[in-house]
Amino acid sequence: MTALRPPPPNNNRGCISMDKSDLEQMGYLRLPEVLKLFPVCRSSWWAGIKLQMYPRPIKLGKRAIGWRKSDIIKLLQNPESSHFQ
Repeated sequence: MTALRPPPPNNNRGCISMDKSDLEQMGYLRLPEVLKLFPVCRSSWWAGIKLQMYPRPIKLGKRAIGWRKSDIIKLLQNPESSHFQ
């Protein structure tokens, strides 16, 4: 019978080090969630996207779109000077 060896030490090669605030900013928000945080009507939101005032959506699936949480946080922190391409 052979003895079990302990696993090799994890050198975090290829892994990204993140703290809690980074994890909170990861992910996507759907339009109703975005509009709860940034209260404008739907048509104003889409017009703002067209004028590059608001971030463009990301395609999440065949019939689903969302916005990066980090983009929405950036917009909420400084709504007047936001310019998204």
